[in-house]
Amino acid sequence: MLEKIKSLFFTKIIFSHLYDKNQLKIIKYNKNMQNIIGININNYKIFSGRYLIKESNGKVKEYNIYNNKIIYEGEYLNGKRNGKGKENDKYGFIKFEGEYLNGKKWNGKGYDEEGNETFTLINGKGNVDEYYYYYGLEYQGEYLNGERNGKGKEIIHGQLIFEGEYLNGKRWNGKGYDGKNNIVYELKNGKGLVKEYYYYALEFEGEYLNGEKNGKGKEYDCNGNLIFEGEYLNDKINGKGKEYFDGKLIFEGEYLYNERRRGKFYVNGILEYEGEFFLNKKWNGIGFDENGNKIYELKNGSGKAKEFNGIEKLIYDGEYLDGKRNGKGKESDWKGNLVFEGEYLNGFRKEKK
Repeated sequence: MLEKIKSLFFTKIIFSHLYDKNQLKIIKYNKNMQNIIGININNYKIFSGRYLIKESNGKVKEYNIYNNKIIYEGEYLNGKRNGKGKENDKYGFIKFEGEYLNGKKWNGKGYDEEGNETFTLINGKGNVDEYYYYYGLEYQGEYLNGERNGKGKEIIHGQLIFEGEYLNGKRWNGKGYDGKNNIVYELKNGKGLVKEYYYYALEFEGEYLNGEKNGKGKEYDCNGNLIFEGEYLNDKINGKGKEYFDGKLIFEGEYLYNERRRGKFYVNGILEYEGEFFLNKKWNGIGFDENGNKIYELKNGSGKAKEFNGIEKLIYDGEYLDGKRNGKGKESDWKGNLVFEGEYLNGFRKEKK
């Protein structure tokens, strides 16, 4: 069972009327539902992995933050896809075109990675072959109410990973496979102990409830190295947990919806920062040197700060604003040699003209 999460804050994505791109905000509340801070769309990009821009014709475009590819273009209502629209995968290849209702595919046609028509939905219902560029066939089965409902199976690179029944878009009753056609877990009414594989590598093992990650679990990289262990809620990291890199602990503390909220950050096993995080950035807390001495303090992501690399070399010494390098500072390479001295803006150097 999950322990009670003690975090004092939570975040909520607010979709306003989208008169312009800066009206999409993340609002932070305290436990008394008092608004603490409003964050503009630039921070929303970091938080969600996507951003929205309203076009002059009234339509909305969603972009993948990592490559600026359009992943949806069409109509919106009440913060969801509603009306006519076209959906692409993260590489920009069309997946579905037609009508949406409350954010779900409703009437229209689906396509494979080569642009061939593969299925038709009428009133959110149909037999579906969903494709994803590079991965190929991703899901084959029944749709009802605009999402996976009924019998179906999931596939990655031609390898069966789950087969059974879905409910409201979630795996519900069925069996999971390891990429070699070996059964490794079974779900009943959305509940079970799960081992998820990517190709032949174990990617996640832990508890499922209501068809998604709920409870304790562990995640691994493609080489089988542990990268996270902790608690999940509604398919997201939530509660207490620990992160690892190259076998070493880099963070331990509390998470909220996949984001670090409060805890300790380590560099090569040495405590470098302790305090609060916001949008995964250091926010309110104290920084330490390799001997455990306090060397800086951040308040609301602002103040003078020092950053170290994995071998305790100082790589940045300067000013912070909103959790990023802003203002005057010095930057060094991994050996400790000075490579830049000057001003920074939003985390980047301001090169002299």
